[in-house]
Amino acid sequence: MDSFDLVIRNGTVCTAADVTPCDVGITGGKIVALGTNLPAGREEIDAKGLLVLPGGIDSHVHLAQPSGEGIVMADDFETGTASAACGGNTTILPFALQERGQSLRAAVQDYHRVSDGNCYVDYSFHMIISDANESVLGQELPALVRDGYTSFKIFMTYDDLKLNDREILEVLAVARDEGALVMVHAESHDAIKFMTEKLEAAGRTEPRGHALSRPAVVEREATHRAISFAELVDVPIMIVHVSGREPMEQIRWAQQRNLKIYGETCPQYLVLTEDDLDGIGFEGAKYVCSPPPRDAASQDACWEGIEQGIFQVFSSDHCPFRFEGDDGKQRHGSRSNFRWVPNGIPGVETRLPILFSEGVSKGRIDICRFVALTATNHARTYGLYPRKGTIAVGSDADIVLWDPARKEVIRQEILHHGCDYTPYEGFEVVGWPVLTMVRGTVVARDGKLVGTRGFGEYLRRDLSPLAKPRKAPDAQMAN
Repeated sequence: MDSFDLVIRNGTVCTAADVTPCDVGITGGKIVALGTNLPAGREEIDAKGLLVLPGGIDSHVHLAQPSGEGIVMADDFETGTASAACGGNTTILPFALQERGQSLRAAVQDYHRVSDGNCYVDYSFHMIISDANESVLGQELPALVRDGYTSFKIFMTYDDLKLNDREILEVLAVARDEGALVMVHAESHDAIKFMTEKLEAAGRTEPRGHALSRPAVVEREATHRAISFAELVDVPIMIVHVSGREPMEQIRWAQQRNLKIYGETCPQYLVLTEDDLDGIGFEGAKYVCSPPPRDAASQDACWEGIEQGIFQVFSSDHCPFRFEGDDGKQRHGSRSNFRWVPNGIPGVETRLPILFSEGVSKGRIDICRFVALTATNHARTYGLYPRKGTIAVGSDADIVLWDPARKEVIRQEILHHGCDYTPYEGFEVVGWPVLTMVRGTVVARDGKLVGTRGFGEYLRRDLSPLAKPRKAPDAQMAN
């Protein structure tokens, strides 16, 4: 090839498998050459001293999602993808939430209406199933999976979202037949309601009550139940946002028995604790998410899960709400009740720096594991590999240039989300993205958004290699 559209020179290319000093040749938005002394490009970028990484893929992001009466999510697709780009992410997978009584396909169409033309990075949708009726199970869900919506999430808690045990089994059976991958929010609804009412009766309505209402046993029990249902139906599942040792041990137990159970954890479980919910006044509401952050021992357990491969993916669970205002977390200030605090915290922009700093810079994981946890495994798990998630000839030129020595202090003023705070305010990190490109086009540089709204494309996904469509044997289902 005589020339390239763009050549990235003098960097260190890192994938989930290798670390190699080499140049990257890009043409037509694709990686077309890897090597040394590549021919000149029409444009060139000098990456000397920088790591050349696959763009981050955050496969657990909530944007523009209905969140209850009077509550507005702080990020739509424009601000959410801008924040993602500035944090080194080139693909996100938010959720298309089906509200009770709504057609599942109508829910997906609604999300296309608010996302299409508004994104700075590429994106795809998981579905959220809250109404597992005959039409959804028999018609809409199978058809949508075949249309490329190949994963969906179910909840075991929240009044407006939870499925009962029979509904979970029915949904898992459809997933098995169609080859969809199921993500499970595993917390026991009745146990949470029981604890919440006891705490309210005792006057414990401050933000710390949120963590007290959702102790580890609540997550452990639901995780065990979800695994048991998956084993019964013989279908793989992903247990999302695992917060500590007790649920993690359930996943490890299943994996040691060759059950197809996968795990995800998030930044809040590595660097926050339940003590953060004890802020002055109602400040602790800034840290309310579910499951809640726990204690230092739980942080250690999550690192153990990362190091030992119990967790396949590291996601943000970006679920942003403002703190101030009638629609925010504080709402009625110190007179409020943790029960009414919107569950979720922002994190899409800070996910990569936190894991790099706490993991790679501190020697807990190597750069290849970092790439796997933040990009490659997401692409493999959710049907986007090898188009996304790696640096290889033929892959999209989704690339992040990373300064491994750059020190930053995370502050609200430097972030790009629509939230009015960050739960990681003042957190010091080593390692920072300095350039993000999507399909060969720079969308963020030196902490500034330089891309064009609407450049991000919707991605139709293949079936996950973790889940293959198959009918269960009659004898098995009869036993």
